[in-house]
Formats: sequence, structure tokens, C-alpha cells
Amino acid sequence: MTDLEDVVDELGIARFVPGTAQATIRSLDDSLNGVAGRTAVWIEFDSGDEPARLNAATAQQLEAGISMALNQRLPVVISLSTSGTDIEEGMVALSGWGRVASRLTACSGVIPTIIIVNGPAVSGPALLLGVADFTIMTETSSAFVNGPVMVEQFTGIDIDVEELGGAATHARYTGVATMVVADREAANIAAQDLLAYLPLNVDDEPPRWPLLDPADRPCPEAGDQIPESSTGSYDVRKVATEIADEDSVFEVRDRWAANVVTAFATIDGRPVGIVANQPMVLAGTLDIPASQKAARFVAFCDAFNLPVITLVDTPGFYPGKDLEWRGMIRHGAQLVFAYARAQVPRICVILRKSYGGAYIVMDSKTMGNDLCLAWPFSEIAVMGAGQAAAILARRASPEERAEFEADYAERLLNPYVAAERGFIDAVISPEDTRAEISAALEMLADKREMLVERKHGNSPF
Repeated sequence: MTDLEDVVDELGIARFVPGTAQATIRSLDDSLNGVAGRTAVWIEFDSGDEPARLNAATAQQLEAGISMALNQRLPVVISLSTSGTDIEEGMVALSGWGRVASRLTACSGVIPTIIIVNGPAVSGPALLLGVADFTIMTETSSAFVNGPVMVEQFTGIDIDVEELGGAATHARYTGVATMVVADREAANIAAQDLLAYLPLNVDDEPPRWPLLDPADRPCPEAGDQIPESSTGSYDVRKVATEIADEDSVFEVRDRWAANVVTAFATIDGRPVGIVANQPMVLAGTLDIPASQKAARFVAFCDAFNLPVITLVDTPGFYPGKDLEWRGMIRHGAQLVFAYARAQVPRICVILRKSYGGAYIVMDSKTMGNDLCLAWPFSEIAVMGAGQAAAILARRASPEERAEFEADYAERLLNPYVAAERGFIDAVISPEDTRAEISAALEMLADKREMLVERKHGNSPF
């Protein structure tokens, strides 16, 4: 096997010797923003009508390509289409994909990893999609550990490929697909757009984008999105769009756990990660998928030096026996763990409602954020007035309960009580939000991680 690092020529191009797969160091022309000089190792199977079988030779080439990316400290993009481990080769092939999984895991938190699925991803190799930071699936692709035949044999349920593991299934129900695109060309563009926000490796800074939008631009439209009724819904993505640089918001996993929004953006040319409750879906409450989605995104941003901007509007955790039995405590703790561990600049903006445990986990001051801002009409309390009345005034008459709710709202449902106690750094006008965040990012630009004397924490996966 040729050592790829020995064949890098003056143009920065490296290729495998002819075989099942090839790897190339590419200088990418980012279509989204014109950021120059982005480079990645691109690994792909030879094009053909049939998906490749992952045999020993293919595994060796994949392993070598991933190792090259790790050694060169460059992001790696893998275009995958495989019918699974080669049955005829048996244990040799099985061992090969295990080595590939090991090398890809070694990349985690060191270099960004992206997998493009343009066909099937079957059996053990499908698990690589869960290891990668981002998975881009084309509309006709699919992925599953056990296929329809195995499902029918073990469970008696007849199911087709699309329902079991199609791209739409993974985008909506499993969260495996970071995004679904039309075809291979669109997937390549999406991968390049993603890389435009990311550093080359853990020791690098995210690329500064061209400064085309004034840092202190007022954004009154952000506040205009909030309805007069405290129970009214709105699209928090419009708030994020108003605060961020023009045309810079790039949402990931938009179909899965839509009650929380995760997106990359830039503010004053600085790439950031945005986590926001979405009042349009489940009133912005937090459930298990939303906690998992937000926690993984925060952990990624922390690993690759991206500041985290949290936009809060949530009445709390979604109640229900089913969620509790499925482990709401354990999965909710993932979000707690991710925020508390994050060392990158963290800025929280409370847009409207922030109640109870959800107030804490959405990067509250108590969790260690660097700056906590609130809009003047935001409500910060243990619970809403109606919930408090149901507990504290449950034996009162309707008139007394209404009086209790009005008094509770006036005295406690405002940001100034929290500000007096230091839990809110400033109450600001919505139109000043972009300017305040821009100034804070400038101030926090030199923030560095304080290393702790332990191998790693025990994350509540």
C-alpha cells in the first residue's frame, strides 16, 4: 500500500493508487461565502452502478485516508456507498471495518469529520455515520444496521428500505442525517458550506468571514417577531437571522427534534453556533430528542472553538410518563453536561419565557456562561403564573386565583428580579442584541480553555 503522505505533490494533491477507493487533498472553493484557502481530505469510492463491498483492501484504503487526514490535521470528508462487510472475506473484512471505525473515532474532537451517503450504508459500516460529526444523505440513500430481511425474520414485520432507513426517516426520526439533499453534487456543496464555518483542526481558529454587515447594526425586527400573547408562537429562526450576519445562518438537523434549532452562523464575521428553543414546535419545550440534539451540537462547538449563542424561550421540559420512562432525567443531563463542560465563549439571550429546570439547562448564568442577557418583556421564574396558581392557590376561588396570578406575574415574571441578584448581566432592548453580542465576542476572543487534571468526564450518553 502506498504511503499517501509520500506522494503529496507541490499542488497539494494526494491520491491512492488505483483501487476501490481514493483520497484527495482538496483546496475547496466555498460556494456559500467566498472564504478562501479551505482544505480537506476527500475520500470516495470509485463511481459505479453497484455499491462497494467493504473488503480488506477497501478498509485498508479508507483507514489510510483517514490516517492521512489525522496526520495532516485536516478535515475529512468520506463519500460512502456500501452494501456492507464482504461476507465472502469473513473475519478479514470484519476486522477491516473495525479498524476504519477506530481511526474515525480517533479523529473525534481533533479534526471535523463529514460523511456523505450516496447509496446504501448497510450493517456495521452504517455505524460510522453515528461516529462522524455530520452526515449528509442524498434523497435516494439509505442506512441501517439490520436490513428489511433481518427485520422480517426476527420480528415478522414486513418493511421496505425507505421506511426502515431511508434518508427521510433518518432526517425526521433518528437524527442520523444532518441534512438531506437532492443528489451527490448538492451533497458536495453542502459539505463545503459546512467546512466554511469550521477550523481545520482543534488547534485552529474558525475562519473569519468577510465583514459585510456592520457589527453594531440595530435589529429591531428580532423583537418584532415576539407575539403580544405569552402563549403565541413564532419562528425563532427569524430572530436568529436578524441577529446574525446577512445570509449566514446555516441550520443543521432541521427536521429532527424541531422544538430546538441548531445552526451555524456568523456575527461580525465570526463563526458561531446557535442553539434556540423553537416555540412553533411543542411550544419550545425540551424533550429527549431536543436535549440530545442540542447537547451534541454544543459539544461539537466546544471541541472546535466555536462560540455558542443560546436563544431561550421555553416553558420547561415536556411532561409525560413516556418521556420519564424513556429516561428524561438521563438525556436531559446530557444537555446539562455539554453546557457545563463547554469552555468556548458562551452568550445566552432570554427572549421571552425561561422557566424552571429548562432555565438552568439552557446555559443559564449558574451553568457558567460568560454573558447572560434578557429582553425587557422576558419571564424568568420557577414556573408560569398559571402553574404557580394551580399549586399555591389550588383551594382559592376563581376570583382569588386570578388575583394571585396577576400579582405573581407583576412581582416575579420579569427579568429585573434575576438581574438584581446577578443572574442576568443586563436587560437590553431587542434592537441592541446584535451589537451587544458582537461586542461580547470581541471581548471574549482571547478566552482560552482551562485544562482540568482528569482524563475525561463520564458523559450521560
